[in-house]
Amino acid sequence: MDEHERGLIERARSDPEAFGLLYDRQVAGIYRFVYARVGNAAAAEDVTAEVFINALRAIGRYQDRGRPFSCWLYRIASNAIASHFRHEPENRELTDAMPDGALPVEVVALRHLEIESVWHLVDQLPPQQRRAMTLRFRDDLSAHDAARVMGKSDAAVKLLIYRAVGRLRSQLSPTQGGAPVRSALAVS
Repeated sequence: MDEHERGLIERARSDPEAFGLLYDRQVAGIYRFVYARVGNAAAAEDVTAEVFINALRAIGRYQDRGRPFSCWLYRIASNAIASHFRHEPENRELTDAMPDGALPVEVVALRHLEIESVWHLVDQLPPQQRRAMTLRFRDDLSAHDAARVMGKSDAAVKLLIYRAVGRLRSQLSPTQGGAPVRSALAVS
C-alpha cells in the first residue's frame, strides 16, 4: 500500500470525502469481482453498494497489516456475496448473461457454455493457481495487482498463471486445442 492510500484511509475515518476517493479507486474492481460471482448486473450493483456501505461503517476498525486496502474490501465483498446468496435464491438464467442483441442467441449460448466449462476446469486447479487465474481473468486485475492481493511477487503470479494455462490446455479436448482457454477467459 502506498503512502497516499494510507493517508486517505486515515482521513476516511473522519472525512467522507476521503472515503469517496477510496471508493473511486476501488469500485470498478470490486464490481467486477462481485459481478463475476453473482452473474447479474443489478444484483452486482446492489452487492457492490453494500460492500462500500459496510466498509464505510467499519473503516474505523480497519487495521493496516501490510496488505493493500483492496484485500480488506475483497474480504468484505466475499462476505456480502455469501449474504446475497443466503438471502436471495440463485436465479441464473442464460438470458441474464446475454448482451442485448449483440450476437445471435446460439453464438452467445455456445460461448457461455465454453466459458463455463473452462471455469469449471479452473475451479479444479490447485488453490494458488486457481486464485491467480480468478484474480487475473475473472476479476480482471493486472498481474501486478493480483500479485499484491495474493502477497506474492509479479513473477510468482505470472508463473502460477503460466502453469495453470498449461494444465488447462492439457485437460481440454484435442479438438478445442489451447486457444479457447485464453479467449474464454478474456471474454468472461
